[in-house]
Amino acid sequence: MKKHYLDINVYDAACKRIDFIFNNFESIYVSFSGGKDSGVMLNLVIDYMRKNNVNRKIGVLFMDLEAFYKGTIDFIEKMIFDNLDLIEPYWVCLPMLTTNSVSMFEPYWIFWEESKRSKWVREMPIYNFIINKFNNPFDFYKPNMTFEEFIEYFGDWYSSAHGNKKTACLVGIRTDESLNRFRAIARNDKGFYDNKIYSTVISDKTVNFYPIYDWHVNDIWTYNGKFHKPYNRIYDLFYKAGVPLHKMRICEPYGDEQKAGLNMFKVIEPDTWVKVVDRVSGANFGNIYAGSKATGVKHIDLPEGHTWKSYCKFLLKTLPKETRDIYTKKFVRFIRYWQQVGCPIDDNDILLLEKLAPDAFINTHSYSNRGKGSKEVIKATAIPDMLPGLDNKADFLSWKRLCMTIIKNDITCQSLSFSITKRQVLRQNELLQKYNEML
Repeated sequence: MKKHYLDINVYDAACKRIDFIFNNFESIYVSFSGGKDSGVMLNLVIDYMRKNNVNRKIGVLFMDLEAFYKGTIDFIEKMIFDNLDLIEPYWVCLPMLTTNSVSMFEPYWIFWEESKRSKWVREMPIYNFIINKFNNPFDFYKPNMTFEEFIEYFGDWYSSAHGNKKTACLVGIRTDESLNRFRAIARNDKGFYDNKIYSTVISDKTVNFYPIYDWHVNDIWTYNGKFHKPYNRIYDLFYKAGVPLHKMRICEPYGDEQKAGLNMFKVIEPDTWVKVVDRVSGANFGNIYAGSKATGVKHIDLPEGHTWKSYCKFLLKTLPKETRDIYTKKFVRFIRYWQQVGCPIDDNDILLLEKLAPDAFINTHSYSNRGKGSKEVIKATAIPDMLPGLDNKADFLSWKRLCMTIIKNDITCQSLSFSITKRQVLRQNELLQKYNEML
């Protein structure tokens, strides 16, 4: 997706997009995390509603993942209680499964897990709009489902709960925040709504919209300052601690991308930090080694006497059997995909691939149906040891690429374009039960 610059600033463009959404959807909710981007998203919507005297309420979905800064919860409470005349809060505190990327022995954890109540990072809130296991209205919810699964079903449930009206979900993500967020919008396989490139059709009931997708981080803070908007004050502490604007993250601390910010809990909220470390296996290890060769590496030095193939097999042997099996199954699927289906590749990368490993890949000269259909499909006939310049890209197959996945402790293999599967969730539930019985 290329950026097209218009003769309009990003604030006015976002306001026009919000106006379009309110004029075309009777059912609307905002996905709110308490971070800087979702905070601006919610403030923009509230601005619009007050300015235009909108005579209806919108939903606000907050997924409470338990391990949050106290300052984040303070901001969320303020946004909700200051705007109850306009919003219908869905503050969800249901147990769900998510990744724990700081431990190979406990690759997942369950927030709000009842058996771990004594170790909860925070006490569960008790407001009348809190949704927990005692007042759960969601017929699609299953114990310990994943956060991603819940989000996938919530939109259609919200539509059904509001008279099966066509529903818009407003999400405050920006394409320059991260590569994954850029892909979330740029790689739109489900189609746009009314040719709006800031939208994704999720189902026949629900459409996601990203009204601030083209904002830069400076635009976020310009808006907050110019219009004197409330925001999460944790960002002030980040700034005082010397964290660059583009690296400030507000999210649970154990995920693949978030673990680099684990140490900030210790700096900003020491009392919370003590509970964060005690909550899941490997948290203190993640704090010490995040960003080093032990976790989120971008560069790996091959040990003397090894090829990348032999090193990959060595790494697999060092893992617990259950964890090793997860990686092995994912790697086999990734390899088979390359061999049997093939991967669409940019022309420039094809030229480099032909120079680096001419005998390991073949060009089918057929075009993929993914995206714009402008990329030729390449299939693998062998696994190269390494592909300098391409190993750091998720789409490419090499033994070094597989090694990097293990060393980064990427148990879900997201760096190979995988996501958590339902079967994997069920398997991990069995393993978690096994470990609980052992303990």
